Amino acid sequence: MRIQPRRQLLDVWSSVVRTAFQDGQWTWGGRDESNSISDAEQLLCLLYPATELTNLALDRPDSMADDVAATLSPLGGPTTIPQRLVAVLEEYIKRYTGEDGEPDFAGGSYLRTAADNEAGPDSSGPGVTDEQLRIGVVDSYSMSVTLCLAALGFLGVFRPQAGRRQTGLAERVERLEGAFRDRLTCAMIGLLRSFVVNAVTLNDPEHHHMLRMMNQNNSSDEVVRDQLSDRLLRVRTRLLDDVRIGVNVEVGLDDESKLFECGWGWGVVRNATEVKIALEGTSRINQPFIGSQDGVADPRPYLYSTVLALDGINDLRSSRTRELGLLTDEQRTLNEALQLRWDLTQRYWATIARFGGGKWPLEDIPWQTSDGEEKDYFSLLVSAVLVQDLENREATDDDLNRLVAIFESLAQRGRITRRVTQNDPAVRMHVPGEQIRLGGTAALGPQLYWTIADFAPLLLKRAVQSARLSANVDARDQLMQVAEATMDHLNRRRISHGPAAGLWDDPAEALFPHEDRKPIDAPSWYLTERVVEALVTAARTFADPPLRSPQLRSRALEVLHEADHLLNKEMLDAGADDNPARRATLTGIEATLARARRIVIQQPGTANALANEALRKLDELAVAHLDATRSM
Repeated sequence: MRIQPRRQLLDVWSSVVRTAFQDGQWTWGGRDESNSISDAEQLLCLLYPATELTNLALDRPDSMADDVAATLSPLGGPTTIPQRLVAVLEEYIKRYTGEDGEPDFAGGSYLRTAADNEAGPDSSGPGVTDEQLRIGVVDSYSMSVTLCLAALGFLGVFRPQAGRRQTGLAERVERLEGAFRDRLTCAMIGLLRSFVVNAVTLNDPEHHHMLRMMNQNNSSDEVVRDQLSDRLLRVRTRLLDDVRIGVNVEVGLDDESKLFECGWGWGVVRNATEVKIALEGTSRINQPFIGSQDGVADPRPYLYSTVLALDGINDLRSSRTRELGLLTDEQRTLNEALQLRWDLTQRYWATIARFGGGKWPLEDIPWQTSDGEEKDYFSLLVSAVLVQDLENREATDDDLNRLVAIFESLAQRGRITRRVTQNDPAVRMHVPGEQIRLGGTAALGPQLYWTIADFAPLLLKRAVQSARLSANVDARDQLMQVAEATMDHLNRRRISHGPAAGLWDDPAEALFPHEDRKPIDAPSWYLTERVVEALVTAARTFADPPLRSPQLRSRALEVLHEADHLLNKEMLDAGADDNPARRATLTGIEATLARARRIVIQQPGTANALANEALRKLDELAVAHLDATRSM
């Protein structure tokens, strides 16, 4: 299926409004019970494209695109749509701010027990204690960072116009901005206190698992350990010297005989140090509670949480965040600390993904984590970190060619490009999804798990992101083929009945072709938001200039040279010709070739087409001149 981001995003918007806005009221929740993450995902289905893609903007009513206004017409006209969004954002802040004024980042209904997982994704989650339901998670911190930045960008542009639209609206917008700034600060603190460095000794089981994954050439453990220590020396040194805020320094990282890993736990980790902010210039009287609350999570990185955190921090470092001045002075200080962790974490995982001189560990699918678990999904997560790292450094042809093979293999193993067989075990990766044990939660009640089921949209997002990096036409085409096959798979999983038709996820056709399953009509905001993210990434990819093939540019220059020569010859012959039509044709050809020369570097294919069109017209003139000569 061809990926058409604008049309597909507008289709999603139409379905979101039809589902969530009923009888003049915004309806929260979907397949899962409403929680801080699910409701943020629901809002981001609208706000993320609107703030990331200029042609879908909702913050300037006077310049709103006609198709955007038509799609969102159930919310009102162009002047009413942003006001409706302000009201919905106010409602979100009210729902997820406690009576003490502290932001709520609880996982809520997304937290499940083993019994809930067996009962399926629609289980209500009995057995989870109230204390456990209130646990904050990295998924909420990261999603809140993205939502807060989207909301602040939208509100900041809309505020100057709000005073002209409705009495008191500008004041509401200003208060709302303050609330989202406070939530953003707390979410950033949550991310800082969830970062962890885990050092392991020779006797730890993790040491064996890590060496096994790195050793792709059957070298001795001592050789692999020494090489790995050397490759990661810069990361280790900067973790020791520069990473201070929110990290327990007593991890033994100064012992070079220990292997280590860094990234984000699933929540604020046990023994995380306190984080305090300067209260001057804020609306706060007391330090944020999240900066000192006890951590629950096991102090080790989780790949899923690490990718989520990196994505959230990536939004903090975007050019849009800088250009709109969305961060306060205190937030910029927190951001610097997060940027350092972002950079070191990406360097770490990119290094071990490509470690060694031959076959990459990442190419050895499935990836095995330090706790010994092996999943195809983990390979996709490590690929996601590598792609993000390559986007910020120069990717080589070898990097992209290997990624092509990895993504193609994952698409096959994930039954994206291969048919689903009877009782296919690969289906569980999508439905109900992979289950991650949340280490540390058993101290507060039953052992909790987190369900991750975004394999397909994550593959789509990273494939188009990789295509954006590729300067190789063949590699780009292969990556786009993976992306289009994944989009086709996801299209077959759209809900087809009820108000949520067009949203995700009804997996019956794509993943259960051998079963007669009841249609699903309640949306998963979790999966829908991930698809929206992937479509926004695709839109960015398509907005870039086309690939500039050196071979095509050389061919275009050759054709231009021939066309220029023939044009000059025709102009010589036209010196004694008083035919105005002939002169007009030659002037048009001259303009076409001038345009081709201007764009031959950026668009060699277009330049080649223009030069060929000029050659065709020149040949017509030459034939006409020859015929006229013969008839004399």
